[in-house]
Amino acid sequence: MLSLTRLTNLKTIHMTIKIGLVSISDRASTGVYEDKGIPSLQEWLGRALITPFALETRLIADEQSQIESTLIDLVDVQSCSLILTTGGTGPALRDVTPEATLNIGEKEMPGFGEQMRQISLNFVPTAILSRQVAVVRKQCLIINLPGQPKAIAQTLEGLKDGAGEIKVHGIFAAVPYCLDLIGAPYIETNEAIVNTFRPKSK
Repeated sequence: MLSLTRLTNLKTIHMTIKIGLVSISDRASTGVYEDKGIPSLQEWLGRALITPFALETRLIADEQSQIESTLIDLVDVQSCSLILTTGGTGPALRDVTPEATLNIGEKEMPGFGEQMRQISLNFVPTAILSRQVAVVRKQCLIINLPGQPKAIAQTLEGLKDGAGEIKVHGIFAAVPYCLDLIGAPYIETNEAIVNTFRPKSK
């Protein structure tokens, strides 16, 4: 007999998941330079997800109130099930993305930030200055990602050796199961990019 969770997954497996992408930058939001965060995320999701998805994108300044209102709108009004932010997670005075994310979240998910820093420390010692966090609000997972496109892909995919074997898991391997647990749509990934981990059914 199928479990209630599995029945729910079977019902939602063909649903299109709505994903919010938020790039947070004073200069990019005012046109001083071109935003690279959202295009990088769009490209990565296009390669990594098998499940159909629709995007809601926002390019905003490093203003805590604006970040908070944007995240609330994407969850409560636009019905996003996953939100990925980029930018504003360092120690600079204008970096307030983590504070805004924690303010609107209902449950903190500290493992995501811990793993992102572990991955990034393999490349740069300044990764210890990053303050990325993740939270759950209603049936949506919100994750702060680094600001650099290369670092975004590294933290999402993890580290692989020369043969393509995983050395350090990327954070996205845990995202689909987290979405299952909070009642969001069931998603599947391209295993060549990121191998989703779900516990085996009893």
